[in-house]
Amino acid sequence: MLILHYPSSATEKKIDRIVNRGLSFKAKDEKSVARILADIRKNGDRALISYVRRFDAPGLKKEELQVTRAEISTACRKVSRAFMQSLNLAARQIEDFHRQQTAKSWITTDPSGRLLGQLVHPVDAAGIYVPGGQGGKTPLVSSVLMGVIPAIIAGVKKICLATPPTREGDINPHILAAAKRVGVESVFKAGSAWGIAALAYGTETIPRVDVIAGPGNIYVTLAKKLVAGRVGIDMVAGPSEILVIADDTADPGYIAADLLSQAEHDPVASAILITTSESIAGKVDEALTVQIKQLSRKDICKASLEKYGALIVVKDLEAAFELANRIAPEHLELQLDDPLKYIGRVRNAGALFLGKYTPEPVGDYVAGPNHVLPTAGAARFASALSVDHFIKKTSLIHYPEDLFRKEAKHIERLAKIEGLEAHANSVRIRVRKKRA
Repeated sequence: MLILHYPSSATEKKIDRIVNRGLSFKAKDEKSVARILADIRKNGDRALISYVRRFDAPGLKKEELQVTRAEISTACRKVSRAFMQSLNLAARQIEDFHRQQTAKSWITTDPSGRLLGQLVHPVDAAGIYVPGGQGGKTPLVSSVLMGVIPAIIAGVKKICLATPPTREGDINPHILAAAKRVGVESVFKAGSAWGIAALAYGTETIPRVDVIAGPGNIYVTLAKKLVAGRVGIDMVAGPSEILVIADDTADPGYIAADLLSQAEHDPVASAILITTSESIAGKVDEALTVQIKQLSRKDICKASLEKYGALIVVKDLEAAFELANRIAPEHLELQLDDPLKYIGRVRNAGALFLGKYTPEPVGDYVAGPNHVLPTAGAARFASALSVDHFIKKTSLIHYPEDLFRKEAKHIERLAKIEGLEAHANSVRIRVRKKRA
């Protein structure tokens, strides 16, 4: 990879290309997804099964759309004890982290008798989307945990999981075992845009939900974008990203491995190193060349690094953090001599990984924080998937008569300024009425 220096025009051009790559959708794709959504909304299961048969499982019957308890039991017997040990560790730690996010209803009063508060309730139903991964060959088990656990901790009573079936009409047993571990029994064989549509609108088989969360390809993302407003969604996510800030104490081999861990996701994934050391940048470049040859997804990695990868040398760490905050990456690693010292410098990042023994995959699987994160610069204003995505908050207001009469003139005055006469009259009619 070419080593760039910041600031420079070449670096600026590269950064702009990376930052602006993510969330542009082709008009033809939007139209195609919109047609699928409309079809599912109008025709329910009949449309849903036609898409499932066409794109995933040609022989699947309509009555087989929902995974049975027998299928889940069989799947649990197929997975290894070692897998369940790892799954249980991850689930416990994800549960522990998300329990810290719970919110409670609250009420306050003041001497005037005014009562204000906020009622916190979970949504009634949530839909969790889990990508199938190469026809079920690479099941995204962690997506089950990351999507379902915060919904359960929020208190959601009805949770539906949608995931594409294999060509034979099955769901990978690891996904079903994970669903069983977190207590989800409503699992449906429906992927892509039609799976999202079924969750958003409901069909004869799949119930309508209030919130949809989970990662997916461009068609899943587009579908979520188009149904947002009818249902809540976690976010409109783009391709995966990693940015590493390193000084001269960092291990070039570790950095290269971490950059490749995200580059392997997608040809449009982004992997960036920002370092104060020209020597480290050169050694990382050498390590990338060696390590990439050993990877099964090397072609994807090469495409990603060539187009959206960067090795950037800066004069000092102040410049490094300035640039990182501007990029607002999904994953930010600090491979620095004393990473805790620099936490306060980070304003914009989906998740922050501190030190040479905290690579990004730790967060993907077992640490506890959610791995569904804002991308494409959205970390400037958005946050990780959390318990908050599955609750809603209702404001609570009570005014006694004396306080209402005291503040009425202010309410009426503001309403008149906005030209809303009926608003003003709603107050005036009460002021004019004499006390009993």
